[in-house]
Amino acid sequence: MIAVLLVVLAVCGAPLFTIIAAAALNGYHQGGMNISNVVLEVNRIAETPVLISIPLFTFAGYLLGESKASRRLVAMSHALLGWMPGGLAVVTLSACALFTAFTGASGVTIVALGALLYPALLTEKYPQNFSLGLITSSGSLGLLFPPAVPLILYGVISQTSIDKLFAAGVAPGVLMVLLLSLYSMGVARRANIPLQKFHWPNLGRALRDAAWELPLPVIVFGGVYSGFFAVSEAAAVTAFYVLIVEVFIYKEVPLRALPGVMRRSMTLVGGILIILGMSLASTNYMIDREVPTRLFAFVSAQISSKFTFLILLNIFLLILGCLLDIFSSIVLIVPLLLPIATNYGINPIHLGIIFLANMQIGYCTPPIGMNLFIASYRFKEPVLKLAISTLPFLLILLVVVLIITYWPSLTLFFTQFVG
Repeated sequence: MIAVLLVVLAVCGAPLFTIIAAAALNGYHQGGMNISNVVLEVNRIAETPVLISIPLFTFAGYLLGESKASRRLVAMSHALLGWMPGGLAVVTLSACALFTAFTGASGVTIVALGALLYPALLTEKYPQNFSLGLITSSGSLGLLFPPAVPLILYGVISQTSIDKLFAAGVAPGVLMVLLLSLYSMGVARRANIPLQKFHWPNLGRALRDAAWELPLPVIVFGGVYSGFFAVSEAAAVTAFYVLIVEVFIYKEVPLRALPGVMRRSMTLVGGILIILGMSLASTNYMIDREVPTRLFAFVSAQISSKFTFLILLNIFLLILGCLLDIFSSIVLIVPLLLPIATNYGINPIHLGIIFLANMQIGYCTPPIGMNLFIASYRFKEPVLKLAISTLPFLLILLVVVLIITYWPSLTLFFTQFVG
């Protein structure tokens, strides 16, 4: 009866953390376990050093979203890449991937960059459906690039090295951007989009305008991979640097607006952390009851082939991605999925990139793909039209997901250089 009641409450829109917490408390009570362990799990999260990077990177991302950083990023990318066939489309992909990596939210990217790029694409005579599909699907591209918050959250849940996860996401993320760029260049050629001339003065002006923001990737990549910074230290430096640049140098975020930015960013973080705490408490109960072991025994009885398991895993994750947001998916599913995948010989870091790549596609997949609804609101277009416009891009991303799944070296190659 309690399980049925919880399902009804979830369907009626009860907050997810309350459902998870109620299920955990009921499980502990039924199993004769001390329910104070739930509180201990929340306390254990507070003592996790790397977890401080989530609020810091999130705050930095929200500050960038409030400023005109998106305009400078687009201007710089256009000056650098605009001369290529399909240059503006390649600019869109590159700018969206980088912006999402730092803001951690595809919706922010669609709203912030879509206002700049969608009219520009139409002005250069790109087909409307192509332009809509490009921006909608590009919104979540950066989720595999550091310092995207989902990478950090997966590392905390799976207890794997976040440094290695950062390194693992680079090659698959670049492959996605590259293949989508090649497709976009082909569309531009068929549509006879005129080429833009390269102008050194334009590039110089764009670089000068973005001079204070250009060091950001160096701080994250260089600091973490060189061993100079831990991830949490890199997050602190990034947040402080962005605060100084956007508030005191560019002066695009007034001091009076800072409390609002902090409130919005920490509301998101608070939601993530409370779900994480309740989820870890629930996970401990499931481990105590040997749920993952029994689940693996059931799955392995039905599926003996690792190849088949990976296919079914991708199908499951694609469905999950269009039903749940990425943070809820990570904290709810990874604790159950990780022991099963490990028993099939799948590296936890490889599993993480497979997981996030599928979630990224799920953002654009009906019926509940979040990017579709955000883009529909932003561009005043029907969700069905947007879903159709994203299909070519999703097919390419699906091909990349299969490559990631069955070519683990693509994901794991760079992790060997990270201590």
